Amino acid sequence: MRGVIMYAPGDVRVEEREDPTIIDPTDAVVRLAATCICGSDLWPYRGADQPDHQKMGHEYVGVVEEVGSDVKTIKAGDFVVGSFVISDGTCEICRSGFPSSCVHRIFVDSAIGTQAEKARIPFADGTLVATPGQPDADLIPHLLAASDVLGTGWFAAVAAEAGPGKTVAVVGDGAVGLMGVLAAKQLGAERIIAMSRHADRQELARHFGATDIVEERGDAGVAKIKELTDGLGAHSVIEAVGNQESMLQAIGATRPGGNVGFVGVTHDVNLPGDALFFSQVQILGGPAPVRRFLPDLIQLIWDRRIDPGAVFDLTLPLDEAAEGYKAMDERRATKVLLTL
Repeated sequence: MRGVIMYAPGDVRVEEREDPTIIDPTDAVVRLAATCICGSDLWPYRGADQPDHQKMGHEYVGVVEEVGSDVKTIKAGDFVVGSFVISDGTCEICRSGFPSSCVHRIFVDSAIGTQAEKARIPFADGTLVATPGQPDADLIPHLLAASDVLGTGWFAAVAAEAGPGKTVAVVGDGAVGLMGVLAAKQLGAERIIAMSRHADRQELARHFGATDIVEERGDAGVAKIKELTDGLGAHSVIEAVGNQESMLQAIGATRPGGNVGFVGVTHDVNLPGDALFFSQVQILGGPAPVRRFLPDLIQLIWDRRIDPGAVFDLTLPLDEAAEGYKAMDERRATKVLLTL
């Protein structure tokens, strides 16, 4: 089968890889219908991490070809959506609602790589969710978004306690930030402030439910949020970038007693203790427990109540994955869908 390998920063290739097979009785083999490039894939692409012949990809949907003898909840022929973190679904941490910290956790991108034609998914019962039937082609991009970017934005909004009567600010206008806007809207937020300098992303943010746009960043961005909220700051702030400036901006834009949901993969973030102490904000985040939300998100998509796949603004065949990485790196695309 074909799959994407990152040899080094900026060096992305599509090569032949061995077809996956059932190894453990809890495995499933899935023939992928679509996959995509994540904003977090740009960290190694830009050299913040050092890839070395790394299998790429962690967002995936497709049809189950084969299951192990212990798999109970899915079967061959099912169309499935999978989380970007493998989880057993039975450990105490999974049962508490945080399968992305499962005691048997496996990150899909480092161990499996789903920018490929097929994938072996361990702990299939705890990781995959079958759709109500075989989806129409137009639903596949929306279901693919649920595998990570929608579920991550949703977790950020839940962690930030977005809800009725709340003002939500979203730091970051990439795909995850845009999904945070969608999630805040669905959770009933009264006002949603998207922080964005890019006209196309501002338009998409408004499509997903943003009521206000703030173009300023850093201290100026914090000041603008406070100006819009009677000097208090937002009740809920979603941080969807993962660097020092964005995290400080998120905390600074949150009112005392408010909540920050952070899901940007952090790189070189050091929070000053005094600023954190006197902010009196609550902070929750990390790798999103997407599997926890998948059944509900799939149903919302199936019923056509949300359209998260609108975040894909460039579609390429798998063989042109390198161009997809380049387009996202150069901000010519927000999120790239790869067809198989």
